[in-house]
Amino acid sequence: MPKYEITKGSISDLMQQDDVSLAESFLSCNCVVLFDVSGSMKSEDGTGATRFERGLKELKEVQATMPGRFAIIQFADRVDFMPGGVPAMGVSGCGTDLTAALKYAEIADEIPDMRFIVISDGEPDNELTAMNAAARYKNRIDTIYIGTESDPRGGRLFLTELANASGGSAITSAAENIKQDIVYLLQAG
Repeated sequence: MPKYEITKGSISDLMQQDDVSLAESFLSCNCVVLFDVSGSMKSEDGTGATRFERGLKELKEVQATMPGRFAIIQFADRVDFMPGGVPAMGVSGCGTDLTAALKYAEIADEIPDMRFIVISDGEPDNELTAMNAAARYKNRIDTIYIGTESDPRGGRLFLTELANASGGSAITSAAENIKQDIVYLLQAG
């Protein structure tokens, strides 16, 4: 497995701190974050930073605040588990295979009360197969839309429908509020 950055509070960080296995460090995890690293996440939306950069900053902060609580999965053309807690732009291609990401994470859906949060601009390769994959989940899937306010491609609507299909909540986020949005979703029960 290639070496990736390890952020404070990630499950790899806990593994190193506590001198335990990755499996043991995963025991404190109660939320799987599916983080979009597709080509559209390189958009800046007039902010001077990309959607990816803004979302990553907040994702690192929430892990530092709530150590060991998050398993991070990045997705684009392929899906990767990121135990270091830091998705890597440009590693997984430019497509948006949300269906594969949902199928990959589905094993964690066997854990009662596990939470799932999709952070994306909501432009999957195939909306229908992603909705079908989400429909198989027992636990809720929450979504955080990160994109333009005008949303000409309908990504926000898709993410709202995805969340609604699983009893989850959908949030439209200014990227600088993702940390607060994740905390809110976890407390919303």
